Amino acid sequence: MTKQLTAFRAALVFALLGIAFVAILVLNVNTGSVSIAPKEILRIVLSGKSDGSSIGNVIWKIRLPRLLAAAVLGGALSVSGFLLQTFFRNPIAGPYVLGISSGAKLFVGVMMVYVLKYVSSVPFWAVMAAAFGGSMLVTLFVLMFARRVRSMAALLVIGIMIGSVCTAITDFFITFADEANVANLHHWSMGSFSAVSWPNLHVISAIVFVALALSFLLSKPISAYRLGENYARSMGVNVKLFRVALIGLSSVLSACVTALSGPISFVGVAVPHMTKLLFGTSRPSLIIPGSFLLGGVFCMGCDLIARTAFAPSELAISTVTAVFGAPVVIALMISRQRRRTDG
Repeated sequence: MTKQLTAFRAALVFALLGIAFVAILVLNVNTGSVSIAPKEILRIVLSGKSDGSSIGNVIWKIRLPRLLAAAVLGGALSVSGFLLQTFFRNPIAGPYVLGISSGAKLFVGVMMVYVLKYVSSVPFWAVMAAAFGGSMLVTLFVLMFARRVRSMAALLVIGIMIGSVCTAITDFFITFADEANVANLHHWSMGSFSAVSWPNLHVISAIVFVALALSFLLSKPISAYRLGENYARSMGVNVKLFRVALIGLSSVLSACVTALSGPISFVGVAVPHMTKLLFGTSRPSLIIPGSFLLGGVFCMGCDLIARTAFAPSELAISTVTAVFGAPVVIALMISRQRRRTDG
């Protein structure tokens, strides 16, 4: 009976998230300086390409790439956070909180500031590689400290400090850079889905969905690992290889986000916990796809607020995600502290 209730709840949650995804998609496409009727949106989208009209160009060249980027990257960031939380056995672990996004920002920033002095443009694969390299470097530093620190609050402080050091190094390099490159880096570092193009989105989507599929295939090992390393070994899990896979997939997913849209805060920490509350379980086979879908809905909603709250001015996406994501992290830490005190 319990399994049936869990299955029914999971199906209901996925259905509601699907409805929310479609609703926020239509609302986003319809909202802006140019208002478009839902019937017209459906006609243009189903045609598969722009019809050459101004409305068609707005939908296909501006709004759809941005919306799909928010959906894909928001989902990627959420799954990345879940993998990191599994790896560190720490509920506040996430790419932004642990400074991993700041490491990616550092490497991408140096490339944007200095490489552009010698070449007219930087290929997207190079930006992606720089973001991945920065993510991995900071992850290694966090791993070094995590082995010696068991306190959740201490790990949080370490992550903030590492992020601050990366930001300081980035600012140091910016001091000696050209004004034009500094302006480009500043705009990128604020976080936004506005500069996404179809070719870049296709590349990132392919990488994200491969990483998502591989993450889903790790569902059973993750379930075993959560019960302890010894139990996982007894179930036939190669723990060393498994841990490398977790870190590698998490870094790839967070690097995709940073390379295309800049650093985005708190999504990777908050959304996995929101997903667990919705499903009423922490089963990875449900949480991984659920986090991806909820992360997409969450970032699409935040992007809508960022675009429209103070139009024509646009907020940085991290400003909005922090407003909604940070309270979840604070509530989580307070809840865990109360449980420890009561225990």
